[in-house]
Amino acid sequence: MDKGKLKKILLVLGIGAMLFGAAVIYASPGTSKDPLVSLSYMEQHTKFTAIEVKSGTTIIGKRGTEIILRAGGATIQSPSVHGLSDVTAGKDLKNGEGVPRNHLLIVPRDGRGVKTTTTATLMIKGEYTIK
Repeated sequence: MDKGKLKKILLVLGIGAMLFGAAVIYASPGTSKDPLVSLSYMEQHTKFTAIEVKSGTTIIGKRGTEIILRAGGATIQSPSVHGLSDVTAGKDLKNGEGVPRNHLLIVPRDGRGVKTTTTATLMIKGEYTIK
């Protein structure tokens, strides 16, 4: 290949690389008129609901429900020996075990939850039923 042709190829590749780089740098990830995630989605899927329940109340979550015990006492309720994932402590809380306050718990399977041992305040995100 002669030097003139090689220079032209390199010049075209260099200009292409610069244009691609500029497009990546100046690309907008979203605007207020065209966001990547809508405000209604964020409000619906990132909000915790605070509830206060009496002693003996059972809160059963669907898979993925997040629970935080803010005040009072509660124990893990599960149809099996396994219970809820305590992501704050990095461990599994077994059926009947006490729920630590201010720990983020995740329901790994439908039908698991917490039963209050005193009047309690919980923050919950996701689907749940109160029994």
